[in-house]
Amino acid sequence: MTSHPPSSILNPRRVLVRGPNWLGDAVMTTPALLRLRETSPRAHIALLTPVKLAALWENHPAIDEIISFKAGENVFSVGQKLRGGGFDLALVLPNSQRSAIEVWLAGIPQRIGYARPWRNFFLTQTVAPRAEAVRMRKRSVAEIKKLTSSFSGPEPQIPASAHQIYEYLYLVTALRANPEPLPPQLSVGSDELETAKKKFGLEKIAQPIFGLAPGAEYGPAKRWPADRFIAVAREIQTRTNCFWVLFGGANDATIAGQIQLALGDRQSAILNLACQTSLRELMSLLKLCRVLLTNDSGPMHVAAALGTPVVVPFGSTSPELTGPGLPGDKRHRLLESAAPCSPCFRRECPIDFRCMSGISVERVTTAVVEVAAAGSGAG
Repeated sequence: MTSHPPSSILNPRRVLVRGPNWLGDAVMTTPALLRLRETSPRAHIALLTPVKLAALWENHPAIDEIISFKAGENVFSVGQKLRGGGFDLALVLPNSQRSAIEVWLAGIPQRIGYARPWRNFFLTQTVAPRAEAVRMRKRSVAEIKKLTSSFSGPEPQIPASAHQIYEYLYLVTALRANPEPLPPQLSVGSDELETAKKKFGLEKIAQPIFGLAPGAEYGPAKRWPADRFIAVAREIQTRTNCFWVLFGGANDATIAGQIQLALGDRQSAILNLACQTSLRELMSLLKLCRVLLTNDSGPMHVAAALGTPVVVPFGSTSPELTGPGLPGDKRHRLLESAAPCSPCFRRECPIDFRCMSGISVERVTTAVVEVAAAGSGAG
């Protein structure tokens, strides 16, 4: 195997891109997909994606065809589904063994992805890891306790070049794509915006619309406390007379209900849509928001890719690795505490949750108000 593909596949006719399984990761692939389209303008580019994410790619300028698979569908079924596509090249964005096996079973003659010992056999061309890559290593409990008991200064900062966007971009440069980063990009049509407004009764709202997404799929270590979201929502509503829209999936219904109940005296200024929207409706509604207050989550990435600024308390994860938008985008506020054990990349905090509790209500409130004022021409 070689680190670069032969010249015979630098002008493919039909390309299959195997996309990631998670919403935020999928959004972070869009710069790479746009660069792929740029370097192969006449190629037919199909995206293989879980059915839960298929709607994300509707009308995306980099994609000609969406091929989806259901949860629980095995690799043999997926491989068979792809066999009739006539693809001459597969670009495998995830690092999983399964994603490489799928395109191998499909009989696609050229298959490119990052080199990993357990899957190299299924790829025809492997790409060595980037020198700038930083692995998201989960800290042990012992390491966390040591860091918090004998803190002697901050650890070396993760460079912006380590961001996940660059991982995907580097992979498409194997096809001679432009390596320069682009902002993640999603799109919704004006007709979708108007339909969403009417369906959820927002066409009559004269107040600025602010979004709030208090959940996070990965685990509680990524979630700023509910009581702090409540305090911020109350204070910001008082200061700005905004209209809050709550977002979330099935696992966020409880916390969204808590926030809605706690703001019971302000029911005319809050709409709870947790578990009430399709993915396309979520995209439209996030586009309508002047600002989104959110944890590190899929909706965070979607909002930023639609041009909506976000304010995000970061705790167990790293904004340098998976922050929203293009690294360094000043429209967003990514807030961190000085916890020496952060980022730990754990699902649950094994000590006192200081990474999140160290981010104050006032700090978040100020950030949201400032970001909303800066973007007051939108929404």
